[in-house]
Amino acid sequence: MTAVLAPTRALLARAVAESLIGDSGNRWRHTAGVAEKAGELADRLGLDPDVLVAAAWLHDVGYAAPIALTGFHPLDGAVHLSAEGWPARIAGLVAFHSGARFVAAARGLGEQLAAFPDERSLMADALTYADQTTGPSGLRVDPEARYTEMLLRHGPCSWNAKVDGARRPHLRGVTARVEHALAA
Repeated sequence: MTAVLAPTRALLARAVAESLIGDSGNRWRHTAGVAEKAGELADRLGLDPDVLVAAAWLHDVGYAAPIALTGFHPLDGAVHLSAEGWPARIAGLVAFHSGARFVAAARGLGEQLAAFPDERSLMADALTYADQTTGPSGLRVDPEARYTEMLLRHGPCSWNAKVDGARRPHLRGVTARVEHALAA
C-alpha cells in the first residue's frame, strides 16, 4: 500500500502565486527569488520552512488585478488569502511584510490591515529580509540598494516615499535582527 502525501502549503502557495502573477515578468522573478531566499533563511534560522516559504510565494499576490481591491498589495493579498481559507498566520505575514503597516497607516488603511495578525517575530523579519534582499528581477541585492531602487521606481510622491522616515529605520532594524540571528 502506497501512502499518498498531501502537498505542502509551500507547494500550494507556489501554484496560487503562479496562477495570479506567473505571467507578470519581473514580479514573478522577484517572487521566485524571495521564495528561494526564504527557504535558505528557514533552514539557517530554524524556522518552519512550510510557513515561511508559503508566505514568500504569496507576499506579492495582491498585485494581481483580479484580486486588487484597495490598490495596496499587502492588504489585497491578505484579504484574498483569508477568503480562500489560508491560515491567518500566513495572511498576516503577507499583510505586514516589509513595513506595510507604515504605508497602510498613511493611506488610511491601518484599521483594515489590523484585521490580520502582526506577529512581529523572527518569522516575519525573515520574510521581510527575503523580500528586501531580492531585487525586481529575482537577483540578490543589498537591502539598502533594494530600498533605494524601490523608492526611485515608485517615485518621490509615492506612499512609500511619504513614510520613508519611519519605514526605512524599521527595515534597517529588521536587517540587523536577521543578520544578527544568522551570525549567532
